Amino acid sequence: MLDPTKTHVVHEWKHGRPLIACSFDPQGRYLLTSSEDYTLQRWSMETGQAVAWEAHDSWVMDLACLPDGEMFLSAGCDDRVILWPNTGETPAPIREIEAHKGWVRSVDASPDGTLFATGGNDHLVKIWSVADGTNVHELSGHESHVYSVKFHPTGTWLLSGDLSGKVHQWEVASGKLVRTFDAADLHSYNKGQQVHYGGVRDIAISPDQKQLACCGLHKATNPLGAINEPLTVLFDWETGEKQRVQPTDGVRGVAWKVEYLASGEILTASGGSGGAWLMFGKPDGEKTWHKVKLKNTLRDMCLHADGLQVATAHHDGYVRISRLAADG
Repeated sequence: MLDPTKTHVVHEWKHGRPLIACSFDPQGRYLLTSSEDYTLQRWSMETGQAVAWEAHDSWVMDLACLPDGEMFLSAGCDDRVILWPNTGETPAPIREIEAHKGWVRSVDASPDGTLFATGGNDHLVKIWSVADGTNVHELSGHESHVYSVKFHPTGTWLLSGDLSGKVHQWEVASGKLVRTFDAADLHSYNKGQQVHYGGVRDIAISPDQKQLACCGLHKATNPLGAINEPLTVLFDWETGEKQRVQPTDGVRGVAWKVEYLASGEILTASGGSGGAWLMFGKPDGEKTWHKVKLKNTLRDMCLHADGLQVATAHHDGYVRISRLAADG
């Protein structure tokens, strides 16, 4: 049974070079990760053994599996998105797409597996056909780097979050911009350093589809010195109104990833100058109610299909699997 207070690391698997992104396949057989050495890794959840292969010409910032688990997508800083098979001793690209002018920061697959979406440093969001790689929609409306894209569970909507703290809701069929959620709490501008900082690093929809969560950072008193704290912002889905911000006491870093657990509770992962943390909040909570410290700073987090295992990708080259319950 899920019990966040019993969270503990059950596996530590070493790649050796700093890891960046991670994603479970929907069937829970494999964990996919990316590394600063430009390789991808496919870890067997049964054995902990990894297959690694050269992938992009730069860092891979995000990974997304298709719903059937047979293929996955990698989004790179080399402007490309690559579609891969999730099988084979050394996977070979199925299709490569020059997706954006500049970094491709985020990728997500639609619930029916027919489409995928990307967001990039060119301020654009794009929707693509999985079948042939054609561009279905090019969505303009962001005025800063797009950090996150997320399909709504119904497949009707696509959400995209940017550096300035705006989350746009698009209609997938038409490409029409429907509304914008204001997550400006996640954006900072430092006049002395003359930098915009923060942004919507990830987006999640609650299991009952009544709440939207997005995460990033606040209290950025010294952005270039990495002095900031993680923050989650919660919205009412029906009205689009902000319900609350959810900070975590005593943690420095960036909230890189947010997920809803089956219970409706919110799991946020933070990494930065304060180390690595898993933070648990309730949908109506004014702050997170429990936090778990992990080794070394983390850069990404993903939730296993069983809802009990969480993977985190770390700068020390390890992927760590934590269990959100007591053993047995």
